[in-house]
Amino acid sequence: MVIDQCMKLEVVTVPSTATVAEAVSLFNDYHVGMLPVLNGEGRLVGILNLRDVLDLIMPAFVNLIDDFDYVGDFGALEGKQPSKKLLDQPVTAVMGPPVSVPASSGLLRAFAYLHKYELLDLPIVDDQDRLVGLVSRVDVGRALLAGWHLNL
Repeated sequence: MVIDQCMKLEVVTVPSTATVAEAVSLFNDYHVGMLPVLNGEGRLVGILNLRDVLDLIMPAFVNLIDDFDYVGDFGALEGKQPSKKLLDQPVTAVMGPPVSVPASSGLLRAFAYLHKYELLDLPIVDDQDRLVGLVSRVDVGRALLAGWHLNL
């Protein structure tokens, strides 16, 4: 099966000219965890994950801790707000690289990209790097499992 047979066609995106604050509004309004970042021609130039935005307020010591079992909660840090300066910066300052696969890719190739780049969603592009869809880890997994012949 080719990835374009199980991808979503309606995708919430963010323009490369948007601010982090505008992206936060999209995350909240559409309940998504990833926003493909597009330039004026509709080409994928990056990926903005919810994780990228939340890292703006994540305490620095989190990267030093291997075991969170002894941390009950983060107390006053839970209500931390990013500064206006952080929210006013362009999404291009915090986005990740434009990881994607072509619409003609197979399911295992798409799953390999999702796995390698630790993504939950993967943009699908045409031969001009224009966004044509989005596939989730669940979409790919279900499509792969549907082809299994189970003898139960």
